[in-house]
Amino acid sequence: MKERDIPRISKRKRKRKIKQELHNILVYILVLIFFLPVIWIVLTSMRPEIEVNARPPVWLPRSLTFDSFSALFGTGHTEKSVPFYDYLRNSLYASLLSTALALIIGTLAGYSFSRFRFRGSSTAFIGMMLARSIPGISISLPLFIIFARMGLLDKKVGLALVYTAMNIPFTTWLMQGFFKDIPETLDEAAQIDGCSRWQAFVKIDLPLTLPGLAASGIFAFLTAWNEFQISSVITRTPASKTFPVGLYDFTQEFTIDWRGMCAMSVVMLIPAVVFVLLTQRQLIRGLTFGAFK
Repeated sequence: MKERDIPRISKRKRKRKIKQELHNILVYILVLIFFLPVIWIVLTSMRPEIEVNARPPVWLPRSLTFDSFSALFGTGHTEKSVPFYDYLRNSLYASLLSTALALIIGTLAGYSFSRFRFRGSSTAFIGMMLARSIPGISISLPLFIIFARMGLLDKKVGLALVYTAMNIPFTTWLMQGFFKDIPETLDEAAQIDGCSRWQAFVKIDLPLTLPGLAASGIFAFLTAWNEFQISSVITRTPASKTFPVGLYDFTQEFTIDWRGMCAMSVVMLIPAVVFVLLTQRQLIRGLTFGAFK
């Protein structure tokens, strides 16, 4: 290498380093912009009532108070604002049950689409995926009529069934990609050694698709946990209402309890954030390894 080429290499390194620093700064700014609404919700839930509707707005609370959380949980001397624990039970019931059912049905369906060739399989798969693209608001009225006739209106189990149907297409699609990545020769070798097809599925195929199961489970849980459109139509009382629908309890004819609404929103965020943090490694592996090639 000639000595005159050394300054050029140094300039290239400096330019590359500057570009990397600018890229990092841009990423931090975008992350901050993304989290600004969350930060505002958290601060509003803990700011005094007088600062909520202040003009000009008070960005940082001058003092912190947890009265909105006390009213939400019904602790201390504060009157309970909404049936919080009913909404918590309903949300957990509908989200966990629908997630479990969607994982079971979607995993079996994904295995079938990837391993078996039968007439109309491609049409059935495409039809299932297209059905998932239908907006929830457009099927709310038919669901209301059907559930009213079946006696499932304002029932937690009915809501769980709807969420299960919503999550099956994505689960099937993702798990099909994982099963396709597993060589069929592994199943054949296991069957030669005496395993049945079901035993080969349980002992060989299923353990290899754990990242896909984790990704599908997170997606299904968050979809059910945050869903509003359909649940607002087929639920009526605290016996079946979930958190997103329960937020409307803070709206009155002329006023809105912004602090109480933000407090419940903060509580809604906690299970979802914890769930994602605990399984983020499996989530990343599931979304990058199995389905996208």
